[in-house]
Amino acid sequence: MSSRLNPDDQRRVEEYLRAPQHQVERRPFRPWLLLVLLIVVVAGLGLLSRLLSHLTL
Repeated sequence: MSSRLNPDDQRRVEEYLRAPQHQVERRPFRPWLLLVLLIVVVAGLGLLSRLLSHLTL
């Protein structure tokens, strides 16, 4: 994909992206971990809701 920037601006963008503060190593995204975490949080809040309803009624 060609850039719409002129060569000088493109060079500045590439220098900016090569700077050490923009080279953060990230762990791979794990959607199954996110799904499990979401299920645990929803189940936990559901159980807390049931506990609170039994304590107030």
